[in-house]
Amino acid sequence: MIAIFTVFPVLVTLFGSFKTNAELTSGATILPSVWHFSNYLEAWKQADFAKFTWNSLFISTFTTIGTLLLASMAAYAVDRRNFFGKSFYVGLQAATMFISIGAVVIRPQFELMVKLNLNSSLWGIIFILISAHATTFFILIGFFKGIPRDLDEAAYIDGCNFFSVYWRIILPLLKPGLGVAALFAFRNAWNEYILPLVFTMTNPKLQTLTVGLADLRYGTTAATQTHLIMAGACLSILPILIVYVLANKSFMQVTGGSVKG
Repeated sequence: MIAIFTVFPVLVTLFGSFKTNAELTSGATILPSVWHFSNYLEAWKQADFAKFTWNSLFISTFTTIGTLLLASMAAYAVDRRNFFGKSFYVGLQAATMFISIGAVVIRPQFELMVKLNLNSSLWGIIFILISAHATTFFILIGFFKGIPRDLDEAAYIDGCNFFSVYWRIILPLLKPGLGVAALFAFRNAWNEYILPLVFTMTNPKLQTLTVGLADLRYGTTAATQTHLIMAGACLSILPILIVYVLANKSFMQVTGGSVKG
């Protein structure tokens, strides 16, 4: 039953993307009477999908890499070391997950990027998205706790330092956790709308796919183009599906017995 409620809106969107706007708004049938594959070509041209998809991929890829590096190093330090302010830091990370301040922080974030001369670059958006890594932090801490500390001690005996243990020993064992975290980080960056909208208002060439899809809402006659929006939405889902297929193995993997008793 839950699967039906989950899949049904996707199917409605998929079938609606092949209808004409008149047929879609009438809502007579679920399946289109005539399959208009040209909707996808029209949506691709009107929304400049090639450019906007590249911008979205650029932001999502570097945000995912930066988030995994920053969150994994923070989680490793918190799990393996005791330091002053540790409880406060963990509590602060948790607070950022449960307290949503939304648009309140957009202006100070934008002003900060202006001072750093990053307001007219996609890197400003990337750095802000990387800073919101609390979810990834807690996901990886759970995986770190499943890695025996005996591995650290054995590596220290062999002459490794703290960073070498993290990079050469622990990080390769963290692949399942990194795969899961990467999927969520990529998805959040790909679906981000407010930040790219604010940062690209003066430079439309840097718009992402989520912002570009909004341009499909109205055509030259000011009529709502729901069929093209649905076609564009279906196209925008494809990268997420590809990332899910690549990361799906991580959901099936478990950290095996690295240390034999």
